[in-house]
Amino acid sequence: MSEYALEIENLVKKYGKTTAVDGISFKIKKGEFFGFLGKNGAGKSSTIHSITGIAQFQEGTIKVFGHDVVKDYREARKKVGLSPQEFNMDFFASARKMLNFVGGYYGMRKNERMERIEELLKQFDIEEHADKQSQQLSGGLKRRVILARAMIHNPDLLILDEPTAGLDVELRRELWGYLQKINEAGKTIILTSHYLEEVEMLCNRIAIISDGKIVAIGDKSEFVKEGSNLEQTYLKLTGKPKEKI
Repeated sequence: MSEYALEIENLVKKYGKTTAVDGISFKIKKGEFFGFLGKNGAGKSSTIHSITGIAQFQEGTIKVFGHDVVKDYREARKKVGLSPQEFNMDFFASARKMLNFVGGYYGMRKNERMERIEELLKQFDIEEHADKQSQQLSGGLKRRVILARAMIHNPDLLILDEPTAGLDVELRRELWGYLQKINEAGKTIILTSHYLEEVEMLCNRIAIISDGKIVAIGDKSEFVKEGSNLEQTYLKLTGKPKEKI
């Protein structure tokens, strides 16, 4: 049994002649809260899509809890819950119907699905909106539904791509507390976020990707030493953004 939740070796992902991910390798141990940072276009989403099977990659291997994501796709995919950055949802379906459908997709029995759905609706405070069409929901409510959908089958590895985008401060802090709680209970979490303060607060290990390559990886303490905070270290490693005119 592997001690790692995720193992990536020499991953290369290309779009035509453009290399989005250029031979990266890293491992995440079970139970880690792992921050995966980078600017837009750095290779974060391409890496995540390779892990989850949304995208095919050209070289390298990826294993999720020891299951090869290509050779043993079904078992690997069962282990992962993904909350994507974009709102990729059926805008005519209700939250309840979407959660029920995804739970069924993962082989959950009806009684188990119903119980889990009610638990998540309550956890993310969407009970009164559960039967509305998703097109009627605000951006913040849609974000909550997508988070619940990612967690319906209680995955061992939870990948959160900008999970707090569009959430108000109160709900963001509630989500932080919830994520800390499930991580302490053993859930492995990968977090990408442009809110570097939440990565600094939540994650115990961090990797930074730039131009398709890992430019830094290590314990959080390595990114905040000598009086620096994560944002200062991040900008130093990725280059300061150009000033707007």
